[in-house]
Amino acid sequence: MRLPRTDRGRLALVVVLAAVVIVFTATVPLLRDWFDLRVYYGTIDSWIHHDGRIYDYRVPGTMYGFTYPPFAAVVMLPMALVGLHVAIALALLLNLAALAFALRVLAGRSWRRYGWYGCALVACVLALFEPLRDTFSFGQVNVLLLALVLLDCWLLSTGRERWAGVGIGLAAAIKLTPAAFIGLLLVARRWRTAAVATAVAAAATALAAWVAPDASRFYWTHAMWDTTRVGRLDYVSNQSVQGILARLGVEDRAVWAVVVLLVLGVWVARTRRAVVAGDWRAAFALTGLTACLVSPITWVHHLVWLLPSFAVLVRAGHARIAGVLYAVLCTSVVWLWFDDASGVDGFLGSNTYAWITLGLLLWLPVGQSGSTRSKNLARSTSEMKPAPIPAAPAIAHASAQPTPDGCDRPPPSGATAATTGPVTGPGLGFARKASSDPTGSTRPAASNPQSSNSPASS
Repeated sequence: MRLPRTDRGRLALVVVLAAVVIVFTATVPLLRDWFDLRVYYGTIDSWIHHDGRIYDYRVPGTMYGFTYPPFAAVVMLPMALVGLHVAIALALLLNLAALAFALRVLAGRSWRRYGWYGCALVACVLALFEPLRDTFSFGQVNVLLLALVLLDCWLLSTGRERWAGVGIGLAAAIKLTPAAFIGLLLVARRWRTAAVATAVAAAATALAAWVAPDASRFYWTHAMWDTTRVGRLDYVSNQSVQGILARLGVEDRAVWAVVVLLVLGVWVARTRRAVVAGDWRAAFALTGLTACLVSPITWVHHLVWLLPSFAVLVRAGHARIAGVLYAVLCTSVVWLWFDDASGVDGFLGSNTYAWITLGLLLWLPVGQSGSTRSKNLARSTSEMKPAPIPAAPAIAHASAQPTPDGCDRPPPSGATAATTGPVTGPGLGFARKASSDPTGSTRPAASNPQSSNSPASS
């Protein structure tokens, strides 16, 4: 199938794809009605306007409340100045801006080659990606955190290391998962950057403790350790190692700890290789994959951390593999086992996204950036060129004659070819009913098994 080459044909294709995306989004997945954003907004409103406590707030009619560190609540304080609908609009704009920045970092300078047409196609494809769909529909912060972390990736990969670590530190203070990237800096022996990230996270946490001392004390001594505040471990949206074990009925934390140690061992080995090769994108991608696997709870919308891995695959020349895996993550296939994840099919199917994450951790190419591949191709091509055929003595004598300006120069390539004969060699060639149970603490029957009636929150 050939893509259109005229602007009119390209515009028609974009319109058709946009229509398909709109129909798919309106019919297949459930819209989440900004549930998580309502948690954030309600928490801030209760705290500022009604003298409530951050971790006591619950969304009316549910048992779900704020689960992030106190600094996240401090960052969200501006929501106290606006209404809910304005907060939703601002969240959409911030997420779009963060996504654009993340894509810019992952694509590098190559994005300029594709213009409006390429950007439009990418936008259609991204709109199908389930983790992104849920992030926007929940009003989640995942893309904002991804952008903060990738800011440091860009600084490190371009040699602008003076401010590197600030993004990771802020992201880790807002949510615990990005703290894994401080581990990446330690593995890479970037001591100064790791110190900056740690200092920024500590300073932000201290600021939150000054603003909300009681909430900080409660979070770090109680709420952080209580996973029931977030949701059930065996809920099908939990695509972490802990989720796999929970759906198998394995409750022994020692088993989970052993598996986590194995995953971390693979991560350290592969990340070191990426860092030695100077492939920071792959190093950050591997860390995002590992964070998703070892976190006790990784809801589907947390899997936006897989986006860097797809960028690495494409840049390494594995676009078809990336396309297949990406397509699976657009299908909402894990929700087919929402009611029952038992049996072999349940073990394989309900953990599909976790298997993709694990496979990427094991086999993601490292040290295979686009520039590296180009250099390797050029080197291999030069090695394949046939050895030059000695010119006839008369021609060699003529080629040694001085030129009028007194410099010896070889004859034109055409003259050589005419004398020696041709040389052969290899060439270069909208409205859906929203869920009211975001983390599956109850188990209602799913009317649409492809997308749960109780989407995961947090």
